[in-house]
Amino acid sequence: MLTFNQYFDKNPELKHLSHPTKKALDNVFDIICMERQEKKSAYFELPFEKKALQDSINYIQQNQSFLKNIKNIVIIGIGGSSLGVKAIEGILSHLPCRKDILLTFLEHTDPIEIEKSLIEIEMNNSLFLIISKSGTTIETSSLMKYVIERYSLLENLNKTHLVFITDENSPLHFLAKDENINVLTIDKNIGGRFSVLSTVGIFPLMLLGYDVKALLKGAGDFEKRFFERKEEHLLKKAIFLAKNRDRFPINILFSYSSAFRDFNSWYVQLWGESLGKLDIYGKKVGLTPISLIGSIDQHSFLQLITQGLMDKTITFISLNRNKYTEPIIPNIKLKYLESTDFVNKTSFAKLLNLQQIATMETIQNEGIPTDQIEIDELCEESIGKLIIYFELLTSCVGGIFNINSYDQPGVEFGKIRLREMF
Repeated sequence: MLTFNQYFDKNPELKHLSHPTKKALDNVFDIICMERQEKKSAYFELPFEKKALQDSINYIQQNQSFLKNIKNIVIIGIGGSSLGVKAIEGILSHLPCRKDILLTFLEHTDPIEIEKSLIEIEMNNSLFLIISKSGTTIETSSLMKYVIERYSLLENLNKTHLVFITDENSPLHFLAKDENINVLTIDKNIGGRFSVLSTVGIFPLMLLGYDVKALLKGAGDFEKRFFERKEEHLLKKAIFLAKNRDRFPINILFSYSSAFRDFNSWYVQLWGESLGKLDIYGKKVGLTPISLIGSIDQHSFLQLITQGLMDKTITFISLNRNKYTEPIIPNIKLKYLESTDFVNKTSFAKLLNLQQIATMETIQNEGIPTDQIEIDELCEESIGKLIIYFELLTSCVGGIFNINSYDQPGVEFGKIRLREMF
């Protein structure tokens, strides 16, 4: 269960901005309904379609004996091709259903990182997943070439250790057909940063043992409620952020658990790459995402939030700590450190929870807009809801901005320039 609380009206100056009219809510909702109807992006359909599930099940059933020996999964991809899986893995890796398989991500062309990541990877007990919409992304193609040569993966007996996930009829798809390599395809109309609920995420997560049906159910249930107008808080938040973009151009996701570190990175790409665009009038628009982890970043960023420029909104993610009663801070009194004894005999979970509340109230007292997402339990269903929440929020803000939230022309310019340099 997820609970959404908004505190945008804590500042009296913002009270009238945090309660949009019914007409404003209806206008934004109509924009998103039109995007879904016109299939501007296929991500709207992902929680309900069966292709990703069935393709993944088929591969696993056909390769059962081979998969029994797999101890390593290496994902080669960048951006949306890896961040979504990494985000979910980071949050759910504590679950008992998680198989004893080492998951490694190759997403960086840093030579030191490449060697460090592969130093203990052997071909005979590893599965290499190449994830790319086209296969021509230079980081992914270069890393793919490297592992193919390093592990002789195009030799006939070794090809079973390769699986491609790509757009249908992409260059990578054609390569897979020519070389008789296992390949799973996704809809071309799904951008990488919106692809985690497609085969891009479902296949590796199923290999790792996660309940991907529950993940899709959580996303589907929330999306249904949104389109039934039962999650109006999302529309209100989108309007508040979009209409106050000049006053609050920076949006901070402050997650109070280290488990959310990679989820925050997924959010940064989703928010930044989707909303930083030219609108239909040729004006540059966008909102800047920042990722923070509590309580660590209370000691690095909180000072700037509270007494720096008032140009930020903060979304807190917190967990229900009632289930985490261990470990406990020992009741040890140390000379000269008596000022710290007030937390003795307290669970670390309670300490973290109170740190989050104290930080949030401190920020609110400065008149800074905040909202909070409380998660009752870290499980596949709740994370499915969280993912689709942020994707729908991004679409809503993009709709108000009059932009295409699903392309990335600025990124393509950089790719062209790199080719010219070579």
